[in-house]
Amino acid sequence: MTKEKTSPKNKTVKQMSVERGSYLRKPEKLHKPTKEIKQIASSFKKDNEANEFRIFVAGGSRSGNNPVYEKEAFKLGEKIAQMDFRLDFGLSGQGIMGAVAKGVLSVWAKKTDVQDLPIKGITTKEYLALTQADDVVNQIKEVFVAHTLEERKNQLLNADFVIFAPGGIGTLDELVYDCVAMQDGFLPLKPFIIFNVEGHYYHVLEYLKEIATKGFSQPTPFIVVDDATEAGIVFEVLKEVYQNPPSKENVLSAVERLIYLMPFIFEKKEENPRLTAKQILKEIKKCENNEGFLARIESAYLKKEIDRMYLRLERVGQDAALVSSKLSGLKERKKGNIDGIY
Repeated sequence: MTKEKTSPKNKTVKQMSVERGSYLRKPEKLHKPTKEIKQIASSFKKDNEANEFRIFVAGGSRSGNNPVYEKEAFKLGEKIAQMDFRLDFGLSGQGIMGAVAKGVLSVWAKKTDVQDLPIKGITTKEYLALTQADDVVNQIKEVFVAHTLEERKNQLLNADFVIFAPGGIGTLDELVYDCVAMQDGFLPLKPFIIFNVEGHYYHVLEYLKEIATKGFSQPTPFIVVDDATEAGIVFEVLKEVYQNPPSKENVLSAVERLIYLMPFIFEKKEENPRLTAKQILKEIKKCENNEGFLARIESAYLKKEIDRMYLRLERVGQDAALVSSKLSGLKERKKGNIDGIY
């Protein structure tokens, strides 16, 4: 999976991008898997494999009630652009997806011609029709119009890495679909990152652990990050590691090892921001037989897990308080004292 630093342009895909309006004017062509469309899909995949690292970001088309979600999403987009990653996303200028795209655009506008944006939008004709007046969307020239939602998902999963940002039902659907595709062998194993801003994915992660504990699935090895700063460090590490990617058989163990090492790497970057991922990984490799050094890695991992466990307790307390409040309301309603639905 070594990436060449070239940027070949596929003429057919580019034409499809520039003339995306024609897909709204001639909808009858969308339902015929013509030879041309198949060639476009094939060239899109080839283009993904030949270019720089691509990251697919799944996230909400809404911003949520807490402004920190959109703020961190914008920073996430900045980190993606700073790493020279190429962004694949569901083509929306609104909400979390829009904030990520805006973050990429804000950095890229300072470093290259705006006509060569490192973004591909992957959508359907129905969604495309809803975004025609969107200023952010109209800046993105490379657009793949899929026939179905499943085809859209498959194209998005051609990316090298996948990160799930805060979102709603659509984002949750994407997460579950991708996990099933990877678990059942329809999708090559690759790093999945949970952008767990404000503990957004707390309940989802707990549920996935629960069904694994009950024997209904294998544990899903997510790399969990709490903010854009941590996400940026993970990107840097992945970019370094995947210059010489692990074999298909070893991807799972490689991701699990990264999960274990990341808290130590976070600490090293916090101590000295100038250290690169390459330098830290080199230090880890050099000292991997040093018991004292390994104890530091273990300590960093345990500290991060303990911190997250305290957050879990806090969330459990909040959940218990909410359930207690609803229970009291239901009892009062049963007595006929109040109206409402809980």
